[in-house]
Amino acid sequence: MFDYHVHSDFSADSTTPMEKTIEKAIELGLEEVCFTDHIDYDYPDESIVFVFDLERYDEKIKELKAVYADSISIKKGVEIGIQPHLVKRYNDLLDDKVFDFIICSMHTSEQKDLHSGRFFNNRSVDQSYLAYYEELLYCVKNFKQYNVLGHIDLVKRYAKQNSTNDFHDILRQIFKEIIPEGKGIELNTSGIRYGLKNGMPSSDILRLYRECGGEILTLGSDSHVETTLAYDFKESLDMLKGHGFNYIATFNNGVPVFHNITKL
Repeated sequence: MFDYHVHSDFSADSTTPMEKTIEKAIELGLEEVCFTDHIDYDYPDESIVFVFDLERYDEKIKELKAVYADSISIKKGVEIGIQPHLVKRYNDLLDDKVFDFIICSMHTSEQKDLHSGRFFNNRSVDQSYLAYYEELLYCVKNFKQYNVLGHIDLVKRYAKQNSTNDFHDILRQIFKEIIPEGKGIELNTSGIRYGLKNGMPSSDILRLYRECGGEILTLGSDSHVETTLAYDFKESLDMLKGHGFNYIATFNNGVPVFHNITKL
C-alpha cells in the first residue's frame, strides 16, 4: 500500500521527523510513502509560515532514500496552497523544481483562512461553499503544474453547519476542466479523523468524479504524526471499489503509475 499525503517537520504544522514516519510505514508494511510538505505562500494566519528550504528538503529525501533503499520506496512530493493571486508565483517556483508528485490544495478562500472561521462570517453556509468552489474553479483553469487536487471539499471540515446543496454543478465543471488534462484527485482519509462521515471528498463527490470519467486517484492520510499513517486505508479501498474505481495511482517524476485495487 502507499500513503501519498504525508507531512514532516519541514511543514510548519508538524514536528515529526521523516525518519519516524518511515519507520512506522515499514512497520505497517507500506511499499511506498510520499512526503508532501506544505508550501502555502501568503497564508492569512501570520503566526504560521508555510515555506521551507527546498534544497535541504531534496537533500534529506535523497539521504533517506539511500538509507532505506532495501525497505521502502520514498518519493518527494509537495502540497501547494493555491490562491488566485499566487498562480504566477507558483508557476515560477515549479518551473525549475522537480517533484515526483504535486498536490494542489486550497486552504484559504478570498484570502481568508478556513480554520479560524473568518471565511464563513456574515454569509450563509451555501454562499460560503459556492465562493470556495468558484475560486477553486478559477485556480484549476489558470494553474496547471500539479498532479491531483487535495481534499477538494475541505470547506466542509470547517463550516459551522452542513449544507443541503451538493454543489455537483460546479464540481462537475471542475472535473471537466481537470480530467482531460490528466489531473486527478485524492481521497484524503483525515476527514474521518476530524469527525466527518467520510474522507475528503465525500462519497457523492467521488461517485461524481467517476461518472465524469475520472480515473486518477491517490490515497493519503494527511498525517502530521506517524501514528495516523495509512489511517482508514483498508475501509477506504473497499469503499472505492464499491464506487467503481479499479486503480490507485502513485507517481514517478509526475507520471502516474496505476495499481489494481483488488491486489492491494
